Amino acid sequence: MTRIDPYLLVRAASLYITVVLTGAAWLWRRPHKRTMNGAILAFAWNVPAVLLLHVAALHFGWWRFDASGGILLGMPVDLYLEWAWSWGVIPAMAFPSLSLFLVTVLALAVDVLLMTNARPVLELGSTWLIGEGIGLVVALVPAQLLARWTITDRRLVERALLQVTAFGGVLLFVLPAMIIEGTGSSWRRLFELSPWQLGLWLQIISLPLLFGLTAVQEFVSRGFGTPVPFDPPGRLVTSGVYSYIGNPMQFAAVVVLLIMGVVFRTFWLAAAGIMAHIYSAGLAGWDEEQDLRDRFGEDWLLYHRSVRRWIPRFRPWHRADQQPPLLFVSETCGMCREVARWFERRGARHLAIVPAEAHPSGALRRITYEPGDGTRASSGVEAIARALEHIHLGWALLAFLVRLPLVCEFVQLVADASGAGPRRVATFPSSQRRGGAKRRGGQVGPNISPN
Repeated sequence: MTRIDPYLLVRAASLYITVVLTGAAWLWRRPHKRTMNGAILAFAWNVPAVLLLHVAALHFGWWRFDASGGILLGMPVDLYLEWAWSWGVIPAMAFPSLSLFLVTVLALAVDVLLMTNARPVLELGSTWLIGEGIGLVVALVPAQLLARWTITDRRLVERALLQVTAFGGVLLFVLPAMIIEGTGSSWRRLFELSPWQLGLWLQIISLPLLFGLTAVQEFVSRGFGTPVPFDPPGRLVTSGVYSYIGNPMQFAAVVVLLIMGVVFRTFWLAAAGIMAHIYSAGLAGWDEEQDLRDRFGEDWLLYHRSVRRWIPRFRPWHRADQQPPLLFVSETCGMCREVARWFERRGARHLAIVPAEAHPSGALRRITYEPGDGTRASSGVEAIARALEHIHLGWALLAFLVRLPLVCEFVQLVADASGAGPRRVATFPSSQRRGGAKRRGGQVGPNISPN
């Protein structure tokens, strides 16, 4: 009788169990479209998270795989994807509302059963349960939170942050790992660089990454949606980085891959960036443009004709038939008046600078930027950054950086400590407050030019 290879048996059994559990969850719950969207995002989170967990396991001796064929960083690709799927899709479909603590306990029990019986493919170290616990915390739990927030359309900021982290992990770690392993290159090239070379490359790569990060932030704050096609903004976003370039996220991904190809000296990593551009400009671009045309009609067509998809403009684009955003700056504060004059001298486009004393609320304490499109107003450092985006791309890049979460809060603390903190503003009489903004906005002729 032919002896069955135990290595093949374990890998086949793993695939069989994953397929059966997925099918059972599907038949039991009959998940609707939004549930599947959340499940797919949970899987996307686990793709980089599980691979990073495996790298940590090798380093700390939690476990190692003994297998050949289809290996990525020492881990069988089939087991890797099945693990990511089992911690992402299956719990999201089967237990979308069960206590997350109970889901975690159930996953732990299943892993203990499967991992202790996965010899000889999986060799467990004496402290493997530590790695398992860390994996549940950094992989399974965030994946299920992302799925649940997507299913219930809650926590927009948090789920967008998790999406960025997941797809950033795929772009900066998983995809390069696949190409580097497949082409015989090495991660050591990164550590062979001198400190100044490494610092230079990090600065260069941070520029396209900034385009991508600020684009996501704009989707959340102005569009009330995320970058994922099945969880998109409900409003057409043309502000911020989108007033300079039509596809900032795709632009960022392509340029990052090209730069990484140079750093690691592998043509195939750079070629992945070229192929990503061809795909984004071709099939994906056609589908995306059709969707935007269907949802936003003439507004999208006007924007599409005015802003290039892949080459940034030097000056921002704004619709000529829309009222400009208002930058409320106090006339009774010397420092504030200097800020207003600074923007006037630089010809900020499509921006009306008006006295804070004329604000209808009569209660401003900081420089305030009101976009006029129904979205949230900005104040302090964030308001100044928003106004910088109306000058040109150079100042806008600084603004994109300053507006990033944590960075903005830090810069505001520094500004407050330097004397730019909140202060009382003398108000105009109520009749002047009602009309002051409009009157002053109409006086700054050069600053409200549309293009």
